[in-house]
Amino acid sequence: MTDQPNILLITSDQQRADCCGFENPQIKIPHIDLLATQGTRFAACITPNLVCQPARASILTGLLPLSHGVWDNGVDLDPHVGAAGFAGTLANHGYNTAFIGKAHFSSASTFRPTGTPECLQSGARYGPDWHGPYMGFQYVELSVLGHRPRTRPLERPPVGHYERWLLSRAADDLAYKLWAQSLGPDVGAAQTWYSALPAAWHASTWIADRTIAYLSRHAPSRPFCLWVSFPDPHFPFYCPEPWSRLYDPDDMVLPKHRGKDLERRPWWHKAALESTPQLADPVMFKFRTEGSRVPDQTDKQLASMTANYYGMISQIDHGVGRLIDALDALGFGANTLVIYTTDHGEFLGNHGLSSVAVRRAAETAHGQNQDPQVHLRA
Repeated sequence: MTDQPNILLITSDQQRADCCGFENPQIKIPHIDLLATQGTRFAACITPNLVCQPARASILTGLLPLSHGVWDNGVDLDPHVGAAGFAGTLANHGYNTAFIGKAHFSSASTFRPTGTPECLQSGARYGPDWHGPYMGFQYVELSVLGHRPRTRPLERPPVGHYERWLLSRAADDLAYKLWAQSLGPDVGAAQTWYSALPAAWHASTWIADRTIAYLSRHAPSRPFCLWVSFPDPHFPFYCPEPWSRLYDPDDMVLPKHRGKDLERRPWWHKAALESTPQLADPVMFKFRTEGSRVPDQTDKQLASMTANYYGMISQIDHGVGRLIDALDALGFGANTLVIYTTDHGEFLGNHGLSSVAVRRAAETAHGQNQDPQVHLRA
């Protein structure tokens, strides 16, 4: 057994700061709450950027967006900069480094092939036997499209280890059809449905399964640094059973200020929500007009959205519990630093907004722009 500590970094995607049990008693996440109770809670952590790619590049490199160059989604992290981050540094000092889940260090949807394993137009060249290296990680298993709108056509061939695995579960794209199927009730909530996809086929389950498999074959003679990245609870909110039934929409506490107040905001907030995207690509145009701009929601719709959002977080918590149990069962628990955090937050109806539709609006103090507290178990 090495004297150097193992490192298990667990991240969610787009989880609000107040969506932890000790902040919100409606949320049922006993395993994540236990990390905070038994470890250290860093309640003042704030994301360096409001969207995925810049925030994730900062987590990897320790640099602010103006330094690492990823200033918005759609801007890829320079591989040399990424390789100089914590994964590459630890690999150079004897660690086995691995990444499992959603990376988003590079763009999936692009106008032309970029050559990265996350690009839908070039990722196919990285076949099922490719496992890195990537951005300093010696071993990777990627979920490239852990979240996608139902209106988006299915890419062929599939890109990403999870996507290939998912489509191989059954013939005739049955897994994809089940994912897109709603079990109801359907109240018209934006990008929200009670997915018929079996929980065993869901990305959160797959990521926990693959992480446990990696830990099971890891030789204890060398320390590991493993980033486990769950794509949820990022929109769309397609929670599978039983997690989709864990929260009753009628019990959801909705934001006090849930009406748009754009007249009090800078002009570009309104423009970001209501202007026409300047995109020639029909698929990307449809996504920008329908996928990233959420129409006004009724209270009933917002409650359904919130219940599914909470369910996705509870499903992640179940996976976190499995990972902690695996660490202990495999003898790694006493020598592993476990960190849980996210990349950025979610409006979830505050000021009439959902997702991260208007950058730097309203909830910069709590919820949208603040990461959930970092929980560290040593």
